Amino acid sequence: MIVDVGPVLNESVIVSTELKTTPLNQWHIDNGAKMVPFAGYNMPVQYPMGVLKEHLHTREAAGLFDVSHMGQVQVTGDNVAEVLESIFPANLADLDVGKQCYSLLLKDDGGVVDDLMICRREIDFILVVNADRKSVDIPYLKKLIGDRAQVTYLDDRALLALQGPKAANVLRDLGADISDMVFMDGKWVDIDHIECWVTRSGYTGEDGFELSVANDKAVELAKRLVAHSDVEPIGLGARDSLRLEAGLCLYGHELNEQLNPVDASLNWAIAKDRRIGGVREGGFVGADIVLEQMAHGSAIKRVGLLGQGRAPVREGANLFTEDGAQIGHVTSGGFGPSLQKPVAMGYIDSQCAGLSVLYAEVRGKKLPVEVVRTPFVPSRYYRG
Repeated sequence: MIVDVGPVLNESVIVSTELKTTPLNQWHIDNGAKMVPFAGYNMPVQYPMGVLKEHLHTREAAGLFDVSHMGQVQVTGDNVAEVLESIFPANLADLDVGKQCYSLLLKDDGGVVDDLMICRREIDFILVVNADRKSVDIPYLKKLIGDRAQVTYLDDRALLALQGPKAANVLRDLGADISDMVFMDGKWVDIDHIECWVTRSGYTGEDGFELSVANDKAVELAKRLVAHSDVEPIGLGARDSLRLEAGLCLYGHELNEQLNPVDASLNWAIAKDRRIGGVREGGFVGADIVLEQMAHGSAIKRVGLLGQGRAPVREGANLFTEDGAQIGHVTSGGFGPSLQKPVAMGYIDSQCAGLSVLYAEVRGKKLPVEVVRTPFVPSRYYRG
């Protein structure tokens, strides 16, 4: 069986002869990983187990991902929540210490510069930004913030993601006190005597944790985690198929600077307090455009697509109505191992959003695809 890993090796790849490496680079090689260029880094696309088995293992047990190429950014200063609310459409003033939220960094015209996670801690906020956007995000943030707060890129920390239904049990077996953590919580945790900043989150649709650890402890932590019988190392191929089944956007595919949150069906990422009529209406970058579009709708809509045959519908495939009118295109597509069917996401004309079947052009043929709600696989985040 051929498993299409979709966009892993497409737009997000920066081909370079001088690739950066994460603190786990040699560990990946020692564990038999196939390494590829991704976002300017040398990264593992798969291990000897292979993409299909890695994907299914994560759904059934626990998978360990190296996501150290992503950017961890600290923001400190007086009134830092107020400062960040002047940029992001999130409710950060009311975000409790130890809580995290998903948000969007926008341009004045509402275009998405990046999607990211924001966590509030006792004396600072931690942002986790996409790997191939951190060189854009950090200067842009510093420009928007000016001297109102301090922005620091934490290049001394690695980031691992432990994902899957057995992830919590694995951490408990290693002595981690996570009993009070639910989805989107964050706190300092000792994992087998290694101090980590831990959030109960991830990008697979499964329960899981992201573990921020000092660079010089990253390999030791990875070794202890994969020594557990329920844990296997997982590469970028399965990471992409997992997030696609979970219906989650990937920057450079479902999101870019020409698309805004309403186009991407991410209205939920605009906090209620920041919407029209909210107690702190607007006030974030791009607010005028985004709020107006939320009120009047977008000309395009992001949709889920479920293939009817076996052939994967890949990124870039054009989408047509039954009578042959082209109404959109696919932004991410591949084989869904959990469903044993092709899955994809794409953008179509909003006026056609009520259609239940479209036709994707694959190798000169128009194959039927069912328009479905995402996620394709039910999310299993732990909410207590």
